[in-house]
Amino acid sequence: MNKIVRLPQLTPHEQDYALWCAEQGALLRQGKLDALDRENLAEEIESLGRSDKREIEGRLKPLLVHLLKWQLQKENRSGSWEATIKEQRMRIAKLLIESPSLKGYPDMVLQEEYGFARWDAAKETGLPIAAFPESCPFTIQQILDNTYLPG
Repeated sequence: MNKIVRLPQLTPHEQDYALWCAEQGALLRQGKLDALDRENLAEEIESLGRSDKREIEGRLKPLLVHLLKWQLQKENRSGSWEATIKEQRMRIAKLLIESPSLKGYPDMVLQEEYGFARWDAAKETGLPIAAFPESCPFTIQQILDNTYLPG
């Protein structure tokens, strides 16, 4: 005799994301793989890697802005700028430790992020965009080196 075990109604992904996550985690732990929302679960797992990449990009840009400001506005250097530089470097380093497969990613997106940073640095400093080199004047090693400050 086959017994049909009825699972409780699961929450749709779109209805309550936090509850859906909790339910999917519980199903995984219980080994109830047939009950998983496989398509949405796979998408969520894939998005985790994308979010790490976006975070690296989001931290690289302000790091570049502050390195440019540090280089071109010696008279305005501050502890706040240095703290921002150090924090962004530490946060990127932590991400790269947690996801070593992304080690080359900062270098891959450097020129694109530098383009954004160049415009932001011009806006923040009041200097013309031409005051900032068109290509990034720093190597990725310098950018991520906790001891490096330009100029």
